[in-house]
Amino acid sequence: MASAFEAHRLQLVSLHAPTSRDLSAMRESGAPLSICEVERVRRIEAMDELKRVIDVADDLPYARLILHMGGSRETADQRKRDAAFSSLEHLVLHARHSGVTICVENTLSEMGSPDYLRAFVDETRLTGLRFNFDIGHAHLAEFPEEERLEKSFAPMKDLVSSVHLHDNHGEKDEHLPPYDGSIHWPGAIKLLKSASQNGLPLVLELKEKSGPEAPTVNEQLVAARKSIDKFEKAWA
Repeated sequence: MASAFEAHRLQLVSLHAPTSRDLSAMRESGAPLSICEVERVRRIEAMDELKRVIDVADDLPYARLILHMGGSRETADQRKRDAAFSSLEHLVLHARHSGVTICVENTLSEMGSPDYLRAFVDETRLTGLRFNFDIGHAHLAEFPEEERLEKSFAPMKDLVSSVHLHDNHGEKDEHLPPYDGSIHWPGAIKLLKSASQNGLPLVLELKEKSGPEAPTVNEQLVAARKSIDKFEKAWA
């Protein structure tokens, strides 16, 4: 894979950390892989797995590891916060040696909310920890729809190092191409351009549609290409 990237002059800007433990190459077990594990043995297992992901950079260079703060329904409490701090203290140092920046992503859980993430970084003072702003998740936040993106982005703004682009209709995490949901993209683009970091990497994060009536993979890729072309034109 590294050779293919080099041959096509492509750069891998990020990898997404696993969120569950695999039973096989093709199926996830559903058992969470979380840095917030209160049980020390399970937390160390999660850290070891994430260190192996970081070490991918030795053979396939990449700049950012996108990480969730716990599971999709993670409720906040002090023990989990302390566990996350212990995990990230080790992981940030390990990543630094590999030239990788860890970026924690806003999710729909209590511990993944932008306000919680910002308070966590400010209180722990973990040097080098950054954010990945997921605009689709922000569009599902518990604010009035017209305020969701701005209120989600504000706490993360000056530490955002990466962005995941996808759309939805404000009700569930659909991972649609931009302009296929209800996100107001002119306003979203203006917001993203206000980030402190110049040249912010924008990663299109889609989910493959399946089922007898689903479009083919090629048709989905063509639709995604049209969407990103429209986005790039608006960005310029």
